[in-house]
Amino acid sequence: MNANSQHSFDPANLDLRGRTPPGYIAVEGPIGVGKTTLARRLAEAFNYQVLLEDAHENPFLERFYQNRKEAALATQLFFLFQRSQKIADLRQTDIFEPVRVSDFLIDKDPLFARINLDPDEYALYEKVFQQLTIDAPLPDLVIYLQASPDRLLDRILTRGVASERRIDREYLEQINEVYSEFFLYYDAAPLLIVNANEIDLSQGHEDFSQLVDYLLDIRSGRHYFNPTFFG
Repeated sequence: MNANSQHSFDPANLDLRGRTPPGYIAVEGPIGVGKTTLARRLAEAFNYQVLLEDAHENPFLERFYQNRKEAALATQLFFLFQRSQKIADLRQTDIFEPVRVSDFLIDKDPLFARINLDPDEYALYEKVFQQLTIDAPLPDLVIYLQASPDRLLDRILTRGVASERRIDREYLEQINEVYSEFFLYYDAAPLLIVNANEIDLSQGHEDFSQLVDYLLDIRSGRHYFNPTFFG
């Protein structure tokens, strides 16, 4: 199988069997886990609009990776305003027919603030957050991608973004810890937890097809998808 066929996925081959995809899907997970890739592929498969957080537009991000303490507040607030604006734009369209997939869940935004901001900065951030996210629409499905710090670090180094080379394993451990805690108690929307440690959803389509087939049956509750148990 050549490289092009490994990356391709023909939506026409998707077997819905009368099932309706979730109208609004939010994909979440730590940096390097593949959430943007999965969001794009789901959007292609379902012919959905894709909503991405566009981290490259944050002018403070490179400074943050160089010195997290000094640039953390500016970086965090930029992301918060950016994500809130995207949510506001989303609500200006027909919210009764969302058919969208995003690579972020606005509810998780404070996780990074808790890690990177000092108490006074976090208090300021929290006040802004409460004002900006009151009307965020609730996803019909949240997909949480999990992977170990070592696997995340490998993928970050492989994709070769210069500013991300300063990310260390300790920071990824912190991110994984707050994500795990957040989703341990998350029940605002149906949740699918995916073990992405041994797969790369940017490669091939067998694992992706299995994931799509699995999520089409989810309507409520908490679910787990481990591709190593399939096939």
